[in-house]
Amino acid sequence: MPRRRGIMSDRLKYELAAELGFYHKVQDGDWGNITTREAGSLVRAAIERAERMMAAQAQQPQPPEQKGFPY
Repeated sequence: MPRRRGIMSDRLKYELAAELGFYHKVQDGDWGNITTREAGSLVRAAIERAERMMAAQAQQPQPPEQKGFPY
């Protein structure tokens, strides 16, 4: 069975681990050293970041052609 491609980039995972305070556990690339709680916190932080990004994009004015206005 082929291995599934990751949803989060490694860069994002390491950045979030640093923000959450457990980067020292994963800096060698071994994610098996984190607790279930830390893994959950990582996922929660990634979801919150994605939601903030989507909200910010929704706030930006869109060009008229994307709103369905006639040319």
